Amino acid sequence: MTHRSIFAAATVLLLATAAPAFAQDAAPIPADNNQIADDFNKDTVTVGIGAAYLPDYDGSNDYRVVPAPVVIGTVKGFNFSVIGNRASLDLARNQPGQRWDIQFGPIGVVNFDRQAPSVIDDRRVRALGKTGTAIELGGYVGLGKTGVITSPYDKLSVSLSMRHDVNNVHKSSILQPSINYLTPLSRKAAVALFGTAQYVESGYGATYFSITPAQSLASGLPTYSTGKGWKNYSVGGLATYSLTGDLLHGFKVVAGGTYSRTLGSFADAPIVRIAGSRNQWVGAAGVAYTF
Repeated sequence: MTHRSIFAAATVLLLATAAPAFAQDAAPIPADNNQIADDFNKDTVTVGIGAAYLPDYDGSNDYRVVPAPVVIGTVKGFNFSVIGNRASLDLARNQPGQRWDIQFGPIGVVNFDRQAPSVIDDRRVRALGKTGTAIELGGYVGLGKTGVITSPYDKLSVSLSMRHDVNNVHKSSILQPSINYLTPLSRKAAVALFGTAQYVESGYGATYFSITPAQSLASGLPTYSTGKGWKNYSVGGLATYSLTGDLLHGFKVVAGGTYSRTLGSFADAPIVRIAGSRNQWVGAAGVAYTF
């Protein structure tokens, strides 16, 4: 499974299962139902599992189905998430009733892109050989606002993360801005939209998109060299509906998808232009339970 594909699939499930965590940050409900108001301020943990339909590698036009696990939560005002190959912790503690949400903390990604050639259908890309498993560590900052467009409980968030390969696979950094919008439609349903992009350094391009003369001889693909730049952007949407309880507790179903487009010299790489496609799609559906 590719790094970007895992992230896209997990993002679909994360944002849907994150509805309780986003609701935690909303202002208390100004109604006479004190139980509802109390629920918004409780700790929650959501566990989700789904099936994701995604590309074989970053730039592939062959697809397969894989599992997509998610665990997120809010404990004593601190948000955390473990989504597939990505984990993060928000060190800025949230307070009940706040409308502005400052976010910052550590982030880690395990990059599996082309780490297992046997799962890649295209024999030319398989012949390029195995890349190592990159461990990318860094941090992020962000800002969220509750009560923006549709209701006092919708939320718009923007963030910027930077991470670096610490075990010398691609020996470079990735910059990633993101924007997320989530709105509850009722106590049982929510929808979300999101977008993100990735700027990578030259080591990343050389590892995952360039082709050496030896690799060209083995695969039949032409030699190619790419450097740093904006690698891709992704946009998507999702919906979630509670089967038992509501968005703050019980079982829910989740479904969504993303579209990604590879950019610039990365789109011109033979593994994309000849063996794959610059247009990438990810779909995911699953179930989650909020405690």
